[in-house]
Amino acid sequence: MLNVQELAQYAETSAKELGIHQYDIYGSSVDETEAEVAFGEPKQVQASNRSSVIVRVWNEKNMIGVTSTTDLDANGIKLALETASEASHFGITENIPEFSPEANVPIVDLGDQTAVAVPISTLVEKLIDAEKTLLAAHPAITGVPYNGLSQQTSERFYLNSDGSKRQEARSYAAIYLYSRAEQEGKKPRSAGEMKISRSLDTLDIEGCLQEVTEKTISYLDYAPIPTGKYRVVFSPTAFLSLLGAFSNIFNAQSILDKQSLATPETVGTQVASPLLSVVDDALHPGNIAGETFDGEGTPTRRVDLINNGVLTGLLHSAGTAKRFNTQPTGNANIGAKVTVGSHFYHVFAGQPAEKSYQLEEAENVILIDKLQALHAGVNSLEGSFSLPFDGWIVNKGDRVSVDSVTVAGDYLELLKSIIYVEPEAEVTPRGVCPRIWVEGLSITGE
Repeated sequence: MLNVQELAQYAETSAKELGIHQYDIYGSSVDETEAEVAFGEPKQVQASNRSSVIVRVWNEKNMIGVTSTTDLDANGIKLALETASEASHFGITENIPEFSPEANVPIVDLGDQTAVAVPISTLVEKLIDAEKTLLAAHPAITGVPYNGLSQQTSERFYLNSDGSKRQEARSYAAIYLYSRAEQEGKKPRSAGEMKISRSLDTLDIEGCLQEVTEKTISYLDYAPIPTGKYRVVFSPTAFLSLLGAFSNIFNAQSILDKQSLATPETVGTQVASPLLSVVDDALHPGNIAGETFDGEGTPTRRVDLINNGVLTGLLHSAGTAKRFNTQPTGNANIGAKVTVGSHFYHVFAGQPAEKSYQLEEAENVILIDKLQALHAGVNSLEGSFSLPFDGWIVNKGDRVSVDSVTVAGDYLELLKSIIYVEPEAEVTPRGVCPRIWVEGLSITGE
């Protein structure tokens, strides 16, 4: 267990010896065990311990130097402070990062978030059982080429020369199953699913098996569809993937760097349908990997991003908040440069819709389950996307898997074309989201 009091003492003593008056240190340590199997035998079993510490030092000219280390004893901390101090003389001279004004504000106490790790042999046994069950679910399922069962305990800390000391630890377990099915005269079909929980005891392995089995079987009977404009329903996973791909619209640092679909003037304007609301909520109960403070020591919180279609807020570090004349939001990551990132999206309905929709009654609707190739098919600066996907065409509740299709469009136009946000939300590893209905998206089929 990391001892932040001891680390703070190391840093204070070394800083006095080196004549350093301002510094901060952020670090994390991860213990992880993971198993992968193939046809009833262990394929890969590994255990790792990873640690990373970022040290920042400000010199007498208020220039900043940054270094990293993995050594957390007294000598390691002293050497890192000395190195960062030397580097500060070559630091930037504009928009220099400062301590967060909230680095000493109390953080939420979530209690003990750790779990006792099980032997790695237990991971192997449970994963072999899961693979066996999935292979026996249908004659067409020929393998589970990608799979994994892991458990992890992570610890994080932040401290600075103004007396800030923060520390937290949490554990979680995760399972991933990706099946492959083959039938004579047909293309191979695949489906994947992931579940995450606080510990292996509470991990929904059965639910993961059920979902990947149902999806795989439903993909076996597939058909081509004609190219055209369709009413599209995004699954929670698919919509959150798209939201993440274009997250620069919420990112204050991206806006300042002119690497965003938004500008400072965009805040307060309508960017989506009034039916949509989005927040970033690091402390949401569904966020197993939630954090109570960011890399600058700022407490995390619920941040309103889109309210009834209006862009109402941005994700900030201490530096971007100062330039926007606002408060940091707890979304900073420190390194050679301070960056900004989201924690856990929560998507929900804004204004009431004039009409509600149900898949059981819909005709000729495309249900997108999972978007593919997000790394290649998204132009986040232009707002365009063209992405292959897994999904179905739905007619009054009957679903037929679609073959070799892509969805394309403009992201901002998509947001404004939302016609319904379903009331029931699903908790996923990326966030909480209901199914989202969008009118008139371009689908390329045969």
